[in-house]
Amino acid sequence: MAKSRDPSTMQRLTRLASGLTLFGISIALMVRAGLGVDSWDVLHQGLARSTGIPFGWTVTGVSVLVLLLWVPLRQRPGLGTLANALVVGFVADLALDVLEPARGLAAQLVVLSLGILVNGVATGLYIGAGLGPGPRDGLMTGLAAHTGRSIRLVRTCIEVTVLAGGWMLGGQVGLGTVLYAGSIGPLSQYFIAHLSLKGKPSAEEGERAPAPLCAPRAVCG
Repeated sequence: MAKSRDPSTMQRLTRLASGLTLFGISIALMVRAGLGVDSWDVLHQGLARSTGIPFGWTVTGVSVLVLLLWVPLRQRPGLGTLANALVVGFVADLALDVLEPARGLAAQLVVLSLGILVNGVATGLYIGAGLGPGPRDGLMTGLAAHTGRSIRLVRTCIEVTVLAGGWMLGGQVGLGTVLYAGSIGPLSQYFIAHLSLKGKPSAEEGERAPAPLCAPRAVCG
């Protein structure tokens, strides 16, 4: 019987790049829907409006700041972690330049639904590459390990904190915020199960690629 081959580094990198690109596009779709975005993007919107910094640059800046919080928590970033911090915001800005705001409630709902669905697919591709968690996920798991609290409690505290901060800064909270929170968990679970590459990363990748426990900025089970 032939032995199954582990995915190559190129396969993992391709899966990672595809996932991060689609993740940035999904953010732009939800923003253009105009019905509210997820908690972290509420914060990004609020910061962008308060500072005048482009939305995508704000996403990247927050990612870098969150990565700095990994240091006292002794979290180790993987290749996917660093790529997440650099790529998602850049792609989101490009997509925002191309996409027009949705007009009318029906169009807004379609664009919002598409954005959430694409986000779920992107999560499956990105997490399925097995090259490390996103900056926000690492913060969550690091705080849980450091404090001894559950992932669910820590995640909830982080989500509420960034949502409240973003809302006070002018970020958009609405139907999309609720729909994303309620649907991204099941979507992520489904697409991670169906899009994950089998096998283990190479030794070099494995050293710096801790297994992620949930999707980028997603609701974990």
